[in-house]
Amino acid sequence: MQPRILYYKTIPSPVGSLRLVASDKGLCAVLFHGGRGSRVVYESPLEQNDDHKLLKKAEKQLAEYFSGKRKKFELPLDIKGTVFQIRAWRELQKIPYGKTISYGQQAKGVGDANKARAVGMANGRNPLCIVVPCHRVIGASGDLTGFGGGLRTKQYLLELETKHAA
Repeated sequence: MQPRILYYKTIPSPVGSLRLVASDKGLCAVLFHGGRGSRVVYESPLEQNDDHKLLKKAEKQLAEYFSGKRKKFELPLDIKGTVFQIRAWRELQKIPYGKTISYGQQAKGVGDANKARAVGMANGRNPLCIVVPCHRVIGASGDLTGFGGGLRTKQYLLELETKHAA
């Protein structure tokens, strides 16, 4: 069996360069330039392809998001993780644009209010930043907490969404 190939494209954004990674099934990753490398482990060869149909669609939707015109992404996803991580990431996708929840609220949504730390760890491994909005999860006190793109980026994304939420 031939290994699947993952395609990538690097795009500019208001929060710095983003690397988009896709398979022929869906978007696999949206990564911040210089972000933590542990977020994604590639088990397939990477091939640059600036004309890949899905990568171009993701680039267009991200541009719409940053301009305040897109509040929900409509992209096929090819996300890999543990069963718990997938559940935590699906819960992230339920958070409305312009809203935030705490890690405890996310844990409760996953089915166990005592797993706030575990959902935090899962969020830290979310390979689809922005598209799967881990930036919408904050500390129980309302403080911004860890984020792969840095707290400045998290604050920027939340302010962008607040500005365009109405």
